[in-house]
Amino acid sequence: MSTVEGQDGEQLSITPPKTWAAGLPGVAHALEYSLGQTSIRRTALTLLNVNQAEGIDCPGCAWPEPGRRHKNEYCENGAKHVTDEATTRRVTADFFRQYSVSELGGKSDQWLNQQGRLTEPMVKRPGSDHYEPIGWHEALGLLADELRGLDDPDEALFYTSGRLGNEAAFLLQLFARAYGTNNLPDCSNMCHESSGFALLETLGTGKGSVSLDDIHDADLVFVVGQNPGTNHPRMLSALEQTKRSGGQVIAVNPLPEAGLMRFKNPQKARGLIGRGTQIADEFLQIRPGGDLALFQALNLLLLQAEDERPGTVVDHAFIEAHTTGFDAFAAHVRGVAWTDVLAATGLTRDEIERVHARVLASEKIIVCWAMGLTQHKHGVATIREIVNFLLLRGNLGRPGAGVCPVRGHSNVQGDRTMGIWERMPQSFLDALEREFGFTPPAEHGLDTVGAIQAMLDGRAKVFLGVGGNFVRATPDSTATERAMRTCRLTAHISTKLNRSHTVCGQTALILPTLGRSDRDLQAGGEQFVTVEDSMSQVHTSRGRLHPASDSLLSEVAIISRLARLTLADQPDIPWETFEADYGTIRDRIARVVPGFEDFNTRVASPGGFRLPNPVNRRVFPTPGGKAVFTRNALTMLQAPKGHLILQTLRSHDQWNTIPYSGNDRYRGIHHGRRVVLVNPADLAELGIADRSQVDLVSVWHDGVERRAPSFAVVSYPTTPGSAAAYYPETNVLVPLDSVADHSNTPTSKAIVIRLEAATSGEE
Repeated sequence: MSTVEGQDGEQLSITPPKTWAAGLPGVAHALEYSLGQTSIRRTALTLLNVNQAEGIDCPGCAWPEPGRRHKNEYCENGAKHVTDEATTRRVTADFFRQYSVSELGGKSDQWLNQQGRLTEPMVKRPGSDHYEPIGWHEALGLLADELRGLDDPDEALFYTSGRLGNEAAFLLQLFARAYGTNNLPDCSNMCHESSGFALLETLGTGKGSVSLDDIHDADLVFVVGQNPGTNHPRMLSALEQTKRSGGQVIAVNPLPEAGLMRFKNPQKARGLIGRGTQIADEFLQIRPGGDLALFQALNLLLLQAEDERPGTVVDHAFIEAHTTGFDAFAAHVRGVAWTDVLAATGLTRDEIERVHARVLASEKIIVCWAMGLTQHKHGVATIREIVNFLLLRGNLGRPGAGVCPVRGHSNVQGDRTMGIWERMPQSFLDALEREFGFTPPAEHGLDTVGAIQAMLDGRAKVFLGVGGNFVRATPDSTATERAMRTCRLTAHISTKLNRSHTVCGQTALILPTLGRSDRDLQAGGEQFVTVEDSMSQVHTSRGRLHPASDSLLSEVAIISRLARLTLADQPDIPWETFEADYGTIRDRIARVVPGFEDFNTRVASPGGFRLPNPVNRRVFPTPGGKAVFTRNALTMLQAPKGHLILQTLRSHDQWNTIPYSGNDRYRGIHHGRRVVLVNPADLAELGIADRSQVDLVSVWHDGVERRAPSFAVVSYPTTPGSAAAYYPETNVLVPLDSVADHSNTPTSKAIVIRLEAATSGEE
């Protein structure tokens, strides 16, 4: 172990990266954090209800629950997240009297989160540097007055994160559209938008096609551009079952990740006292962004194998019956040059051909991916090429095969299903009109990047954020904060304090809400909400704890009351009824959203119900009625000499933008987050010493210097030519207009940087 001076006087220490994940240490760390937040009794009540059929849906990720559930159906990070919300620490009016907004702006993300749950509405008035208490009616009236006073509804932005349940999400989009705008940016714009665009174009639906049973039964599962051990650890249990059923796993990633090496399942004896299960049969340590070239090479090898053994490799019957564009695709792929493939991937031909041999030996193949694919300029093209790969052998619409985008937020997929999208199809808008008697706006609204630009340009003046931590989740942090400060009013519906509360418009509101773990009592009795996981399973979530404050309102109540105040003379929508009884919202959803017929009855069954996906019937609702083969130009990001390609990532002890500690124990980083991981060969070539202090400077064509100061260099087995560092600290380096083609997703996994000797203190 080696140490250097870290931030705030802590000793940054570095140990060798782990080669396995979970086991007893995972249990111990989960309990240590949980008991640091609340009592033994409250911890037990919370954890024993997480992910149970009548319990709390864990907000930590969107991985689905199995049919037969363990009594401890949660992972280390899920336990930390749900007990972080269930904390007994409180942020009261006295706290805001003690700390000014300016002082809070200087605190770390971890410090802000650790102060506890918000307890009452607060307002920062123009010219003031302090929040002060405000009553609910006055707070919502203030926001409603600002909305009614805008010259155009499109001057308002309604942002949400995936923590929102289906009922509140449906009401938020209903309110925004009844108000007159489609400005509904959300966290999907920054994460899986590339998945949605690619899948909608090629398969006719933007969702994954597989179930947990498919994962368990697959012959071969690709895990590409993701780190399940940290971001969705329960996926490792599913992959363990894949391996024990005889399947194989291919891991493709620029960094070796402990969970994909070996998994010690803490719910099994073999995971507590044994060696656990080797997960990846092959690890391809690819260059960032090289996945497009990899799948083009695999497709080329499949076509060549079919040439050698006609009728035995490619599924011509499936292609003829269910696809279009094959001939043009095949001609394009046959023109791919191996020199380009090897340069783009950083792999050897032998490595790729070993994987090809496993593909040929497998009948049922699934490809899973996350933001390591989506946050690139060619992210959409990469996912289209994966679809090509699966179409070639008919690996769609049958058990054990298909596409599997693995989403992070608990209900990010459900929010989109409920209409949280700036460009919902006309069929959805028509259904709203039939149900509620008003004509929704047809013009597409602003996504997240567009919303930031609109604020900077003065075209957007009121920002309402429902959940999330907008200023820390978004790219180009300096520009984003400047944009937020141009607003006349910013308002955040939140459970805990975060950086976004310190980056204010002229007037700012904090509207505290119930958490997922809190009991929700309304005039119609105790309520539950519903969510949709990554595999389209819709189920309930019921809070069990007494709310953090008697002053809290649910998200449904806040949106309903705001809508009543804002839309007094607008369509006859029963907002008061919706607030009293969430079942009445689900009745309306059932008549508007396809697949939700008889919603209340079906969701009451244990485990809920799965939404139909036409792909699983080999029905492809594209304009032509067939799945689409595509031609995708092989592109690669080139870093000039003396530069590296940076990918932003999160540490193990972190949930989205919020670190729970300064540790990333699987990667061997302790007591520090301002670190940059660089291959030792690159350090030698750059003449930079391990553990030295550097500034990270991104290189972009607009000439603006984007600098993240004072990072400790850590020699680490990254792909040569690349580097990795934690977000949100490095979001400042991601230019606002560095986005994926078609999807407009920020390219946070592909930023060209140079390392300079540190010139200033911590940002």
